Parts: sequence; C-alpha cells; structure tokens
Amino acid sequence: MQFFTSRRSAIGRVVVAAVVIVLIVIAAAAFVYFSSSNNSSSSTSSSSSSSPNTLTIDDVFWPAPADLNQLTAIGEVPYPNWLTYTVYQPLITLNASALYNGGTVQYLPVLASNFTQSADGRTYTFNLRQDVKFSDGNPFNAYQVWAEMYGFYYLSANSSSFLESYNVFNMAPVNFGPSSIALLNQSGLINPSPAALAMMENQNWPIYVTGPDTIVFHLAAPFNYFLGTLVVYVGLMFDTQWLLDHGGFGTAVQMNTYFNQNPIPGTGPYVVSGFSENSYVQFAQNPSYWGASLTAAQIKANPYLDPGHVKNVVVKANFNDVSRYTDLSSGQAQIAGILSQDLPLVQAKPSQYGVFQFPTKAAVFVGIAMNTQRSPTNITAVRQAIVHAIDYTAISDTVFFGGLNRMVGPEYPIFSQFYDLGNLPPYQYNVTEALAILKAANINTASLPPLQFRVVQGCDYCNNAAQIVAIDLGKIGLTVNIIITPASQYALPNTAGTGSYAAALNASQSIAQLSWFGTGTFAPAADTPADNWLLSSNNATASNNWAIYSNPVVQACVDAFTSTSNTSQIVALCTKAQAQEYNDAPYIWLGTIKLFFGAGSIVWNNQVVNSFYVDPVYSGQSSTVIFNTVTFVSNKG
Repeated sequence: MQFFTSRRSAIGRVVVAAVVIVLIVIAAAAFVYFSSSNNSSSSTSSSSSSSPNTLTIDDVFWPAPADLNQLTAIGEVPYPNWLTYTVYQPLITLNASALYNGGTVQYLPVLASNFTQSADGRTYTFNLRQDVKFSDGNPFNAYQVWAEMYGFYYLSANSSSFLESYNVFNMAPVNFGPSSIALLNQSGLINPSPAALAMMENQNWPIYVTGPDTIVFHLAAPFNYFLGTLVVYVGLMFDTQWLLDHGGFGTAVQMNTYFNQNPIPGTGPYVVSGFSENSYVQFAQNPSYWGASLTAAQIKANPYLDPGHVKNVVVKANFNDVSRYTDLSSGQAQIAGILSQDLPLVQAKPSQYGVFQFPTKAAVFVGIAMNTQRSPTNITAVRQAIVHAIDYTAISDTVFFGGLNRMVGPEYPIFSQFYDLGNLPPYQYNVTEALAILKAANINTASLPPLQFRVVQGCDYCNNAAQIVAIDLGKIGLTVNIIITPASQYALPNTAGTGSYAAALNASQSIAQLSWFGTGTFAPAADTPADNWLLSSNNATASNNWAIYSNPVVQACVDAFTSTSNTSQIVALCTKAQAQEYNDAPYIWLGTIKLFFGAGSIVWNNQVVNSFYVDPVYSGQSSTVIFNTVTFVSNKG
C-alpha cells in the first residue's frame, strides 16, 4: 500500500453466548459513487455510445515490488493491486462511504454470508457462501481460508502481527511450519484427510474451522476494529490448493516467486488473460463467476460483486503523464491517472472529463519519513528543526493544487475520537525557530553530512515537492541530494518480501535520511484508528515504519489498541504517545489530500464511462478504479 468523524461503533455487548450479525444490505447510494452526472456541467448526450469491447485504463504505476504475487500481501504490497476485488475477493467488505460521510460503518457480505461475534468480543465465526468456486474450478471453502491464513503466518516468520501488523492473535499454541505444509500437500484442501482436519479443527489455535463452510477467528483480547482488517491485503482470498499444487508458499526467507507472473486464481468476476511486465495486465470476464446470476438489487446493495460490464479490460502502466493524457483524449483509454502537468487540461473540459476527488475527511495523506537511525536525522533536534524549516503552504499551493489539509499524525483525522489527543498544532513553517533549535543543541549544520531524499521514479509531484524541501532545508544549512529510485526498489528492507521494522533497523545505515511515506500518497491498510499507529510507529510492524521509529511511550499506545477494548485507557496512553511522537518528530506530516494522487487524480471520459467505485480503503489497495464496477453511458439506467 501505498500511496492512502464518524467511527465504527463497537458491536454492543450482550449476555448471550453469541450475537448473530447479518451482514447489512444497503442502497448503492450509500457508497462513494463517481459518475459523469455528478458534474453539473457534464454532458451525457452521447447516450448512443456503446460499451467498448475492451476497457482500457492507463495507470500511473506498475504493481511493485513483486508484480502480481498475492503472497506479498503480507507486506501490504503489491501496490497497486489491480486484482483487488476484480480477481481476489474478501470475506466481507466495508461500506467506505458510510465512514467518510458521517454514517455508521457497515460491513457487507462478499464470500461470507454472515458472521457471529461472541459476547466477550473475542470470537468471530464466519459462515461462508456454499456456491463459490475459484476460477480454476476448485471449491472455495473454510479449509482454503484456513490454509491461506496460516500460510501468511508462516511467511511472516511466525509473527503474531501477520494480519496487516495487527497483533490480535495469541499464536503461542500454534505449531505451523514445514511439516504442517507437508501434511496439507499430502491431504489437499478439497476433502482433507483426518490428520489435516484435526489440525484445522484444533480450537487451541486462534483460527480454526468447524466444518467446510465455517471458520472461526479467536482474538487474544477484544478488538473493536477487527473486521476492518479483513477487507483487503491478507483478507483477500485465493485458491490455496492451486498454490500448493504450484510450489507452495515458499519460506519466510524467500516466498514463492512463481506467482509474480502466474497469479493464483481467485473467486472474482475477472481472470488474468495476458501479462507484460512493467507494461500491462489484461483481464477477461470469468465465465464461471459465482456472482454472475446475482440480481440487480443484490449488486446495487454491494456493487463490488458486480460481474462487470465489459468482456475485456487492459490496465496499462504508463509512466508518462503526457502519454496518459494523449491516450485519454484520443480515446485509446477511457480512464487514466492524470497528474499535475496535465490536470488543468482536463479540469478545463468538464463536459468531457470527470475528475475524482476524495470526501472531505478521507484518511489519505502525504508525508515524509526521517530515518531516526542514521546521521544526522538520528538527532532529535535536527528533525525538530527540519519540521519547522519546511514551507507547507508553498508545497500545498504549488504541488498539490492547494489541496493539502494540515494534520498531526500518526492518527488519521477522520477518527476524531483519537485524533490529535493533545490538541497540538501542526508543525509550523518558521525558519527562525528552526535555527534556534539547532543553536540551542550546539549543532553546526556545516559539519553535518548531506541528506539523501529518496523519490520513486515517475512520481513527478514527489520530485517537485522534494525540490521545495531541498531549497527550504538549504536555508538552515542542510544539503539535500534527491535520489530517483525505481518503483521495484522503493521498499523498506525486507524479510520474505515484507518491509519489517526489524529488517529496516538492521539495514538502517543504507536507508536514505528522507523518504516519502509510501510511494507518494498513503492510505490505510484497514480503516481503523489503530492503523497508522500500528504501521508507522510500531517496533513489531511488518510494513511501513518508514522512519524506523520506536519509543516505549508510543509503543504502549500501539499495543493498547489490540490488547484492550477500554477506550479511556487507549485515549490516556495515546495522549502521552501523541506528545512523545510530536516532540520526537520522526515524520513530516504534510497533510491529507483531496485528489487521488495528491497532485493529480483518476480522470475518465464521461461521455463513455458513467460511474465506478474505488477500493474500500480509498486508494490503499489500488491507484485506479475497481474495474468490474465501471458502468458505461450506454448501460446507464
């Protein structure tokens, strides 16, 4: 992942053993719906247009760092994941619009039909759909889900934080390793052997099955936001039997790279039908999609289940903004990512193009990490000076079209109950104060080494903002060298493909002093208030602690989110953590954004494309649309 109130209410405690929760069916209007008709000056006069045989989408990025390998979800990559919901579906999904537009968060059925939560808030039982098959014909069942979960646990080097860095399970009783995988290979997951069933039904382990259509997740402690962890990344389901038949998971040292260019089958409405690395992925409608017979009302209730409205889709990685605009304007593409260079061209033609904008309180942000382990950004006073030396307004106005809303991280502003608990102001641009901080610490910047600032290749707005930062820091005597880095190399040091804190700490002296948080903009891995604490400031995270930052006061807040349901206790610990991290200044929080890419957005030809949905974590999974949800002017109704 990459790039990026109301809060979800905890399910009420009851005195019975379990409360049955039917996954909510709601009107499509509750979703975030991007339509040509949303623009008052847009035209839908070309109603005679027909749906294209092939939908072509120009994206800004290529899935990195491991192409289409869904095993890398353990480290919240690949990003973008064009297979999200189109090929790989989760047990449940989030009605993101309810979160971002002031309503109650709702979880909707995908591969689960319903679930129960125990009275103590620790046990979730998911009843699975029984009419689902993967695109290769293998049945979807609880054994497949179980094996996927423990496979990810194995790839994480047996970390209890394998689920998007959420440490919610007690894995101490678990003994899952090569012998367990060998047993699964011998047994298979379609009709497991008695020995394999005994392992999967072991209720001393936190994830277990009670039959072919039921899987149970037992948490170490009540966690009010658990459901949000299953919406994307590790929560996306694939055919684990097919994986076992094609070499298995690999190991915690080296995951199976066969799946980089041979994607594991999913249950979704499309299958991968063509592939050219760093160029394109072609998709075709899945002829055996389980949701093909869903009624219009069922699809309206959850548009992510839509079988799709076009037979073929080509998603291209086009790294040149002019080329993407040319494709869009000439009709070679119907949807494209357009960045700052050409965005004014499409904004000037509202009758022809629609431009995606986030709701006001979206959690998507831009920020810069400072390596807290390498000189000179390992010096607190240097980091404090840096955060006061940057002209945030200039970056917002000249790079992001005035679209930055300042924030105090690491909490996402949308979660107001936990946001900026100390009521601290965002870091302010004040060169005089920055110089005073350095002077008080007896730091002569002339004696400090230059700062490396790592920028992902192809992200022009990242480079433009980095240039402003370099000029600003020059005013306090710091030299900044900008290093353009290929997307395939833009990741934290890893263990088995995950950007783990431990691996980054071990390699910290080779990591640039400044890095973009993610590849540019950043969105949640799961829409919970715990999310960015568990990612950016956690010494047990599997990904995204870009500053390689940890502090005991901060860690107490991090751990509290997944160890207690006592909100007052979490608030008390996180208030202290907020003050500590604010003073330590490991991150430069530039602000939340209104455009999908910060300095650009998804643009569509609104005389062809009528509407679409983005991923439920609002760009946390993909940098373009969920293409099975795209409808066309010709089938508007």
